[in-house]
Amino acid sequence: MNKNKNSLEANNRKSVAVTAVIFLLPVILFLAVYVLYPIIDTFVISTYKWNGISANRDFVGLKNWKRLLADTKFWAAFWHNIVIMVVSVVIQIPLGLALATFLNFFTKKVRISRVFKTVWFFPYLMSSVAIGFLFTYALATNGGIISTISGWFGGQNVDLLGNPKTALLTIILIVSWQFTPFYMVYCMAGYSGISDDIYEASVIDGATRGQYFWKVALPLLKPSLISAAILSMVGSLKYFDLIYVMTNGGPGSSTELMATYMYKFSFSQFNMGYGSTVAGGMFILITAVALLTMKGLNRGGEE
Repeated sequence: MNKNKNSLEANNRKSVAVTAVIFLLPVILFLAVYVLYPIIDTFVISTYKWNGISANRDFVGLKNWKRLLADTKFWAAFWHNIVIMVVSVVIQIPLGLALATFLNFFTKKVRISRVFKTVWFFPYLMSSVAIGFLFTYALATNGGIISTISGWFGGQNVDLLGNPKTALLTIILIVSWQFTPFYMVYCMAGYSGISDDIYEASVIDGATRGQYFWKVALPLLKPSLISAAILSMVGSLKYFDLIYVMTNGGPGSSTELMATYMYKFSFSQFNMGYGSTVAGGMFILITAVALLTMKGLNRGGEE
């Protein structure tokens, strides 16, 4: 009897394992072809001098990597990514949390809540390219919104995107305008995981809305905020499209990012070998920052 029972359990485990492999195989193949292979091939191409078109490739070993380590423009682009990362986290997540908190207090007034949700979420629904062209025209030196308002008060034209001192900050504010709604929805999802009974118990104990937020809701939202911070950091380090459309890394190299720097070498200068090296450097730096951030935030969350 025990032998039959053990045999049946073994067959069930085998059946479950076979079923799991069948369902996981397409995902594994997809990740292997479209994620793992491109990463490996990027590092392989980085050891060659290649224009990305011809069949002939000259092996140069670690020459491209030595060049990258000494490339001040790459490290300046990395610094711009870090600036965007830090400022984006400081702006986007607190604003998203504030909007989500506001909407959470209007859950009973469904019509008002829907209006605010629709209006505030709209920027995230727009493509980055469309937003780039929209703000390029809106901030144009001649006829732009800021220049027009300045002219009403007798001022001169304002060139925010053409000034190296203001271009990066302007881009950061536009990026924040686009992605703050995402973190608003992210925090709203966190609020939905907090039971109404907790709020009612807080009210019964005499807590105000402010006290409920700081003492109850915020600690419960910490896991969601940590995840949002990691998403924001990683996204900022690989940002590309809005910068490419609006400034293409200019004026000069004041808004150059690692992704735009890689694109110029790979597809504008047809130096695929060094472009792949820049992409490999991006992968290493983004992975390192993400791992350190996760470790630091998780340690802080445990404390």
